[in-house]
Amino acid sequence: AWGAPQQPVPAAPAPRRRTGGLVAAVLVASLVAGGIGGGIGYWAAERGDNGFSSTTVSSGQAPASFKRDPGTVAAVAAKALPSVVTIQAKSGGQDGEGGTGTGFVYDQEGHIVTNNHVVASAADGGTLSVTFSDGKTYDAEVVGRAEGYDVAVIKLKDAPKGLTPLPLGDSDKVAVGDSTIAIGAPFGLSNTVTTGIVSAKNRPVASGDGSGGSSSYMSALQTDASINPGNSGGPLLDASGAVIGINSAIQSTSGGFGQSQAGSIGLGFAIPVNQAKNVAEQLIKTGKPVYPVIGATVNMQEKGQGATIATQGSGGTASVTPGGPAAKAGLKAGDVITGFGDHPIDSGPTLISEIWTHKPGDSVKITYERDGKTATATVVLGERTGDS
Repeated sequence: AWGAPQQPVPAAPAPRRRTGGLVAAVLVASLVAGGIGGGIGYWAAERGDNGFSSTTVSSGQAPASFKRDPGTVAAVAAKALPSVVTIQAKSGGQDGEGGTGTGFVYDQEGHIVTNNHVVASAADGGTLSVTFSDGKTYDAEVVGRAEGYDVAVIKLKDAPKGLTPLPLGDSDKVAVGDSTIAIGAPFGLSNTVTTGIVSAKNRPVASGDGSGGSSSYMSALQTDASINPGNSGGPLLDASGAVIGINSAIQSTSGGFGQSQAGSIGLGFAIPVNQAKNVAEQLIKTGKPVYPVIGATVNMQEKGQGATIATQGSGGTASVTPGGPAAKAGLKAGDVITGFGDHPIDSGPTLISEIWTHKPGDSVKITYERDGKTATATVVLGERTGDS
């Protein structure tokens, strides 16, 4: 009965005070709702005694059909799902280790775009299979991989006719607060659709797959759409169904970027599609990635003061490549780069993330500090082919 006395809630242990508070709040809400319900019931009974025969209202007939308007999440998902695939990658070793990821149809020739870390285990003698939302499975092979960008292109060995590529949006025009839709296979659950918004832009992210391989760097789109291990390589769509990013990494409570079994806490990161498209086109054309470079080695550990040009490069090489872009711009060892184009720089990974949003040959204004004084220079980016 609503009027029955409630048993006192036992005091929660000190470490769980916040949980106890939540339970108390739920109980209070239940009591409030109960009081309202009891009041309504009492009012109806009293009115019934005065000649009202019933308080029951008949419901109308359900609509014969329900139409989902274009632009709804359901409509976007229904159109996109046939072009999103689940990728199974297995290594060529006896143990056959591998994993599950996601990709999407890039063209009618059967090229699929995904993350490098999704297919890396199958790159040398392993096997790849691709499963569409209708359950049909095809063998695939690696066309090209870019470890630094964490982008890969694979191709169906016997591509069916009638493939529908997903439309590509313009990630430069994305605004914080725009709606997002993520499609993938989190923890192997294929064809999973989640929604959210663009939480931030130009988020510098350095991620790894946990295997000890090279890190990848991105100036990422951040989203609160639920992304988990298995979503990697899948599309991040806008409200029109166009791809604006490739879901690639999450921040987990374990404290590191990358795919962690801890799962989503609402901090997901996607490679902007404008960058991914440039990389994919290069991989399809030559099989190798091309990276823009400044021709200088920067400290990758320090953070907060900018990107410091190291006093010595790796293996005893010069920190500033003679005749390279940085040298031509007048940069020297010990200079601290604090700005790249319109973006502030707080670390070496942030600088690399911003450099890789450009193309070789681009001219970019650099702000730097030397001996406590701020100066600027224009750097014409060089290029490096392949992963080193």
